Amino acid sequence: MPEMIMRGRRFWYLDVGEGVPVLALHGTFGRAEIHRPLADVLGPGYRLIALDQRGHGRSSHGGDFSRDAFVEDAATFLQAFGPAIVFGHSLGGVNAYQLAARHPDLVRALIIQDIGAVTDRPEVPEPVLDISSWPRFGRTRDEFADFFAGFPASDYFLASLVETAEGWRMLYDYNDMMAVQEGNVGRWWDDWLGSSCPALLLRGSLSPFVSEAHAQEMLKRPNTQLVDFPGSGHWLHDDDPTRFAEAVRSFIGQIS
Repeated sequence: MPEMIMRGRRFWYLDVGEGVPVLALHGTFGRAEIHRPLADVLGPGYRLIALDQRGHGRSSHGGDFSRDAFVEDAATFLQAFGPAIVFGHSLGGVNAYQLAARHPDLVRALIIQDIGAVTDRPEVPEPVLDISSWPRFGRTRDEFADFFAGFPASDYFLASLVETAEGWRMLYDYNDMMAVQEGNVGRWWDDWLGSSCPALLLRGSLSPFVSEAHAQEMLKRPNTQLVDFPGSGHWLHDDDPTRFAEAVRSFIGQIS
């Protein structure tokens, strides 16, 4: 994976294909590599650029995890590629629509996966906001695999697992992840409503992050489409990859 030094930090990113740039922004605990299948969904004529966002993957850890920090990272990164379609999942979705509101010249269109205009602390059993009980080191990969076996989309979390000379560990710092989640909590209606580029909102019907009523409220933003995924959760691209691909291809076909 190539790297870029920007804003005093080192960032790694995935770069696949040629054509219209599509910036992919992962969720908390994620990394750029998990978006590699999106290149196949996009097909010829599109260039997927997926960023290891600050504190994630192999990009620099520590420091500022405010909304402004994430948004300005994405804006600086896109200046090297030009205006892009921006796909964001969860944390990455908030970063994406805030980028569109604050730097409209850099965003051609938005694809927002399962995150709303209001992000509260999770009201689900064992919310991931508190990760103090998660293992920090393991002698084998299986130790982490066993721990995450009960999580939805366990492969998403395991994608950040790496082997070192001493054993296995996650690429991210656990304190960083707590700070990332705290910084994402808020009411972001002004940002969601602050842009007018074409937008596609993807919602998993089983996800606790975007209720049906909230999704309907988000349609007050002009030029916005909503696609519901019955029976799917927060990681709907894994739960229903066929419908996900159809929705994304249909949307980008409309704006190309």
